[in-house]
Amino acid sequence: MFTPQRKNRTVALGALLGAALLAAPVAAHATAAPATAPAASTAAATGLDDPAKKDIAMQIVSSAENSSLDWKAQYKYIEDIDDGRGYTAGIIGFCSGTGDMLDLVEYYTQVKPGNVLAKYLPALRKVDGSDSHAGLDPNFTKDWAKAAQDTEFKKAQDHERDRVYFNPAVKQGKSDGVGTLGQFAYYDAIVMHGDGSDSTSFRNIRKRALTKARPPAQGGNETTWLNAFLDARVWAMKQEEAHSDTSRVDTAQRVWVKKGNLNLDTPLDWKVYGDPFHIG
Repeated sequence: MFTPQRKNRTVALGALLGAALLAAPVAAHATAAPATAPAASTAAATGLDDPAKKDIAMQIVSSAENSSLDWKAQYKYIEDIDDGRGYTAGIIGFCSGTGDMLDLVEYYTQVKPGNVLAKYLPALRKVDGSDSHAGLDPNFTKDWAKAAQDTEFKKAQDHERDRVYFNPAVKQGKSDGVGTLGQFAYYDAIVMHGDGSDSTSFRNIRKRALTKARPPAQGGNETTWLNAFLDARVWAMKQEEAHSDTSRVDTAQRVWVKKGNLNLDTPLDWKVYGDPFHIG
Protein backbone atom coordinates (compact mmCIF):
# COMPACT_ATOMS: atom_id res chain seq x y z
CA MET A 1 0.00 0.00 0.00
CA PHE A 2 0.98 3.60 -0.35
CA THR A 3 3.11 5.14 2.32
CA PRO A 4 2.10 8.01 4.58
CA GLN A 5 2.22 11.60 3.47
CA ARG A 6 5.77 12.39 2.57
CA LYS A 7 5.86 16.16 2.49
CA ASN A 8 7.22 17.80 5.61
CA ARG A 9 4.69 20.43 6.57
CA THR A 10 7.38 23.05 6.83
CA VAL A 11 9.84 21.97 4.15
CA ALA A 12 8.73 20.80 0.72
CA LEU A 13 10.19 17.45 -0.20
CA GLY A 14 11.01 17.40 -3.85
CA ALA A 15 12.14 13.82 -4.17
CA LEU A 16 9.12 11.81 -3.26
CA LEU A 17 7.05 9.53 -5.29
CA GLY A 18 4.31 10.44 -7.62
CA ALA A 19 1.70 7.97 -8.28
CA ALA A 20 1.92 7.78 -11.95
CA LEU A 21 0.05 6.59 -14.90
CA LEU A 22 1.69 5.40 -18.00
CA ALA A 23 0.38 1.90 -18.36
CA ALA A 24 -1.42 0.73 -21.43
CA PRO A 25 -4.45 3.02 -21.62
CA VAL A 26 -7.82 1.52 -21.05
CA ALA A 27 -10.44 2.29 -23.64
CA ALA A 28 -12.10 5.66 -23.12
CA HIS A 29 -15.80 5.83 -22.50
CA ALA A 30 -16.79 8.70 -24.75
CA THR A 31 -20.27 7.75 -25.85
CA ALA A 32 -22.95 10.24 -24.98
CA ALA A 33 -25.52 9.25 -22.40
CA PRO A 34 -28.97 8.60 -23.81
CA ALA A 35 -31.46 11.44 -23.50
CA THR A 36 -33.43 9.37 -20.99
CA ALA A 37 -30.46 8.87 -18.65
CA PRO A 38 -31.01 10.22 -15.12
CA ALA A 39 -29.65 13.73 -14.77
CA ALA A 40 -28.19 12.86 -11.36
CA SER A 41 -25.70 10.52 -12.95
CA THR A 42 -23.13 12.65 -14.71
CA ALA A 43 -21.15 9.49 -14.31
CA ALA A 44 -18.50 9.54 -16.78
CA ALA A 45 -18.75 11.15 -20.11
CA THR A 46 -15.19 9.90 -20.26
CA GLY A 47 -13.99 8.36 -17.02
CA LEU A 48 -10.68 8.40 -15.23
CA ASP A 49 -9.36 5.67 -17.52
CA ASP A 50 -9.44 8.09 -20.45
CA PRO A 51 -5.70 8.67 -21.12
CA ALA A 52 -5.93 12.44 -20.73
CA LYS A 53 -7.87 12.16 -17.47
CA LYS A 54 -5.45 9.51 -16.21
CA ASP A 55 -2.54 11.87 -16.75
CA ILE A 56 -4.39 14.63 -14.91
CA ALA A 57 -5.00 12.24 -12.02
CA MET A 58 -1.32 11.46 -11.79
CA GLN A 59 -0.36 15.12 -11.81
CA ILE A 60 -2.78 15.83 -8.97
CA VAL A 61 -1.48 12.96 -6.86
CA SER A 62 2.09 14.01 -7.56
CA SER A 63 1.30 17.53 -6.39
CA ALA A 64 0.58 16.07 -2.97
CA GLU A 65 3.38 13.53 -2.92
CA ASN A 66 6.13 15.43 -4.73
CA SER A 67 5.19 19.08 -4.58
CA SER A 68 5.41 18.81 -8.37
CA LEU A 69 3.19 17.93 -11.30
CA ASP A 70 6.03 15.90 -12.86
CA TRP A 71 4.94 12.40 -11.91
CA LYS A 72 7.04 10.82 -14.65
CA ALA A 73 10.25 11.68 -12.80
CA GLN A 74 9.52 9.20 -10.01
CA TYR A 75 10.34 5.78 -11.45
CA LYS A 76 13.84 6.07 -10.03
CA TYR A 77 12.85 7.47 -6.64
CA ILE A 78 13.75 5.39 -3.60
CA GLU A 79 14.17 6.35 0.03
CA ASP A 80 13.47 5.15 3.55
CA ILE A 81 11.28 7.90 4.96
CA ASP A 82 11.24 6.42 8.47
CA ASP A 83 7.55 5.53 8.45
CA GLY A 84 8.01 1.91 9.49
CA ARG A 85 7.50 0.58 5.97
CA GLY A 86 11.13 0.19 4.91
CA TYR A 87 12.08 1.53 1.51
CA THR A 88 9.50 3.57 -0.40
CA ALA A 89 10.08 3.75 -4.14
CA GLY A 90 8.77 4.35 -7.61
CA ILE A 91 5.73 6.02 -9.08
CA ILE A 92 3.20 4.77 -6.53
CA GLY A 93 5.23 4.37 -3.37
CA PHE A 94 5.96 0.66 -3.52
CA CYS A 95 7.23 -0.35 -0.06
CA SER A 96 9.62 -3.08 0.95
CA GLY A 97 7.63 -3.58 4.13
CA THR A 98 4.12 -3.84 2.69
CA GLY A 99 4.41 -6.45 -0.05
CA ASP A 100 3.74 -4.35 -3.13
CA MET A 101 7.45 -3.81 -3.80
CA LEU A 102 7.96 -7.57 -3.62
CA ASP A 103 5.07 -8.10 -6.04
CA LEU A 104 6.57 -5.53 -8.39
CA VAL A 105 10.04 -7.09 -8.45
CA GLU A 106 8.54 -10.56 -8.87
CA TYR A 107 6.51 -9.34 -11.84
CA TYR A 108 9.52 -7.54 -13.34
CA THR A 109 11.53 -10.73 -13.01
CA GLN A 110 8.81 -12.70 -14.79
CA VAL A 111 8.95 -10.39 -17.79
CA LYS A 112 12.73 -9.89 -17.64
CA PRO A 113 14.57 -12.70 -15.88
CA GLY A 114 18.04 -11.87 -14.60
CA ASN A 115 17.32 -8.17 -14.16
CA VAL A 116 19.40 -6.11 -11.75
CA LEU A 117 16.80 -6.40 -8.96
CA ALA A 118 16.10 -10.13 -9.22
CA LYS A 119 18.90 -10.98 -6.81
CA TYR A 120 17.07 -9.09 -4.05
CA LEU A 121 13.95 -11.24 -4.14
CA PRO A 122 14.98 -13.49 -1.21
CA ALA A 123 15.70 -10.40 0.91
CA LEU A 124 12.44 -8.71 -0.10
CA ARG A 125 10.52 -11.80 0.97
CA LYS A 126 12.26 -11.77 4.35
CA VAL A 127 11.76 -8.08 5.11
CA ASP A 128 8.10 -8.04 4.02
CA GLY A 129 6.04 -6.80 6.97
CA SER A 130 8.93 -4.95 8.58
CA ASP A 131 11.09 -1.86 8.14
CA SER A 132 14.28 -3.92 7.88
CA HIS A 133 16.89 -3.37 5.17
CA ALA A 134 18.48 -6.77 5.79
CA GLY A 135 19.88 -8.15 2.56
CA LEU A 136 19.08 -4.95 0.67
CA ASP A 137 21.83 -2.61 1.74
CA PRO A 138 24.20 -1.25 0.61
CA ASN A 139 23.41 -1.42 -3.12
CA PHE A 140 19.66 -1.82 -3.44
CA THR A 141 18.98 1.90 -3.91
CA LYS A 142 21.64 2.17 -6.60
CA ASP A 143 20.31 -0.89 -8.40
CA TRP A 144 16.74 0.45 -8.19
CA ALA A 145 17.85 3.65 -9.90
CA LYS A 146 19.69 1.57 -12.50
CA ALA A 147 16.60 -0.56 -13.12
CA ALA A 148 14.54 2.60 -13.57
CA GLN A 149 16.49 3.31 -16.75
CA ASP A 150 14.96 0.14 -18.21
CA THR A 151 11.73 0.59 -20.14
CA GLU A 152 10.57 -2.84 -18.98
CA PHE A 153 10.89 -1.81 -15.34
CA LYS A 154 8.88 1.33 -15.99
CA LYS A 155 6.22 -0.79 -17.66
CA ALA A 156 6.27 -3.14 -14.67
CA GLN A 157 5.66 -0.23 -12.31
CA ASP A 158 2.78 0.92 -14.52
CA HIS A 159 1.35 -2.58 -14.58
CA GLU A 160 1.38 -3.00 -10.81
CA ARG A 161 0.05 0.51 -10.22
CA ASP A 162 -2.91 -0.23 -12.43
CA ARG A 163 -3.50 -3.76 -11.18
CA VAL A 164 -3.42 -2.94 -7.48
CA TYR A 165 -4.63 0.67 -7.30
CA PHE A 166 -5.93 2.37 -10.41
CA ASN A 167 -8.12 -0.29 -12.02
CA PRO A 168 -9.88 -1.33 -8.78
CA ALA A 169 -10.64 2.32 -7.97
CA VAL A 170 -12.07 3.04 -11.42
CA LYS A 171 -14.07 -0.21 -11.44
CA GLN A 172 -15.65 0.59 -8.07
CA GLY A 173 -16.31 4.17 -9.14
CA LYS A 174 -18.14 3.07 -12.27
CA SER A 175 -20.05 0.46 -10.30
CA ASP A 176 -21.13 3.22 -7.89
CA GLY A 177 -22.17 5.45 -10.78
CA VAL A 178 -19.76 8.28 -10.01
CA GLY A 179 -18.06 10.38 -12.65
CA THR A 180 -14.40 11.12 -13.24
CA LEU A 181 -13.96 13.19 -10.08
CA GLY A 182 -15.47 10.47 -7.92
CA GLN A 183 -13.26 7.86 -9.55
CA PHE A 184 -10.27 10.07 -8.78
CA ALA A 185 -11.36 10.44 -5.16
CA TYR A 186 -11.46 6.64 -4.92
CA TYR A 187 -8.06 6.33 -6.57
CA ASP A 188 -6.39 8.87 -4.30
CA ALA A 189 -7.85 7.06 -1.30
CA ILE A 190 -6.73 3.59 -2.33
CA VAL A 191 -3.27 4.90 -3.17
CA MET A 192 -2.83 6.34 0.30
CA HIS A 193 -4.71 3.80 2.42
CA GLY A 194 -4.56 0.57 0.45
CA ASP A 195 -7.54 -1.77 0.32
CA GLY A 196 -6.94 -4.13 3.21
CA SER A 197 -9.13 -5.09 6.14
CA ASP A 198 -8.06 -2.32 8.54
CA SER A 199 -10.55 0.39 9.46
CA THR A 200 -8.82 3.07 7.37
CA SER A 201 -8.57 1.04 4.16
CA PHE A 202 -10.38 2.16 1.02
CA ARG A 203 -13.17 -0.42 1.33
CA ASN A 204 -13.85 0.59 4.91
CA ILE A 205 -13.75 4.30 4.08
CA ARG A 206 -16.45 3.54 1.54
CA LYS A 207 -18.42 1.48 4.09
CA ARG A 208 -18.23 4.39 6.54
CA ALA A 209 -19.60 6.73 3.85
CA LEU A 210 -22.47 4.31 3.20
CA THR A 211 -23.76 4.96 6.71
CA LYS A 212 -24.35 8.59 5.71
CA ALA A 213 -25.32 8.54 2.02
CA ARG A 214 -25.84 6.39 -1.06
CA PRO A 215 -23.95 6.50 -4.36
CA PRO A 216 -25.82 7.30 -7.59
CA ALA A 217 -26.04 3.62 -8.55
CA GLN A 218 -28.10 3.10 -5.40
CA GLY A 219 -30.33 6.08 -6.07
CA GLY A 220 -28.28 8.70 -4.25
CA ASN A 221 -27.21 12.18 -5.30
CA GLU A 222 -23.63 12.20 -6.61
CA THR A 223 -22.53 15.37 -4.83
CA THR A 224 -24.01 14.24 -1.53
CA TRP A 225 -22.29 10.88 -1.88
CA LEU A 226 -18.91 12.38 -2.71
CA ASN A 227 -19.07 14.69 0.29
CA ALA A 228 -19.90 11.70 2.52
CA PHE A 229 -17.00 9.74 1.02
CA LEU A 230 -14.59 12.64 1.52
CA ASP A 231 -15.79 13.06 5.11
CA ALA A 232 -14.97 9.40 5.71
CA ARG A 233 -11.63 9.83 3.96
CA VAL A 234 -10.69 12.78 6.18
CA TRP A 235 -11.58 10.71 9.24
CA ALA A 236 -9.29 7.93 8.03
CA MET A 237 -6.43 10.34 7.34
CA LYS A 238 -6.65 11.77 10.83
CA GLN A 239 -6.14 8.35 12.37
CA GLU A 240 -2.45 8.47 11.42
CA GLU A 241 -0.19 11.41 12.17
CA ALA A 242 1.61 11.05 8.84
CA HIS A 243 -1.69 11.67 7.04
CA SER A 244 -3.20 14.23 9.38
CA ASP A 245 -2.83 17.17 7.00
CA THR A 246 -5.99 16.77 4.94
CA SER A 247 -5.45 19.58 2.46
CA ARG A 248 -5.27 17.16 -0.49
CA VAL A 249 -8.99 16.70 0.21
CA ASP A 250 -9.97 20.07 1.70
CA THR A 251 -8.34 22.42 -0.80
CA ALA A 252 -8.39 20.14 -3.83
CA GLN A 253 -11.06 17.44 -4.19
CA ARG A 254 -13.60 19.22 -2.01
CA VAL A 255 -13.18 22.40 -4.08
CA TRP A 256 -14.05 20.58 -7.30
CA VAL A 257 -17.05 18.89 -5.71
CA LYS A 258 -18.32 22.29 -4.55
CA LYS A 259 -17.88 23.70 -8.05
CA GLY A 260 -19.79 20.78 -9.53
CA ASN A 261 -16.83 19.72 -11.65
CA LEU A 262 -17.80 16.05 -11.49
CA ASN A 263 -15.95 15.22 -14.73
CA LEU A 264 -12.67 16.73 -13.50
CA ASP A 265 -12.50 19.08 -16.45
CA THR A 266 -9.67 21.56 -16.90
CA PRO A 267 -8.72 24.20 -16.03
CA LEU A 268 -8.07 22.98 -12.50
CA ASP A 269 -6.72 25.06 -9.66
CA TRP A 270 -6.01 23.72 -6.19
CA LYS A 271 -3.69 23.90 -3.21
CA VAL A 272 -1.88 21.21 -1.26
CA TYR A 273 -0.20 22.19 2.02
CA GLY A 274 -0.69 25.79 0.94
CA ASP A 275 1.16 25.37 -2.38
CA PRO A 276 -0.88 26.40 -5.44
CA PHE A 277 -1.13 24.22 -8.55
CA HIS A 278 -2.76 24.67 -11.94
CA ILE A 279 -3.54 22.46 -14.91
CA GLY A 280 -4.77 24.44 -17.90
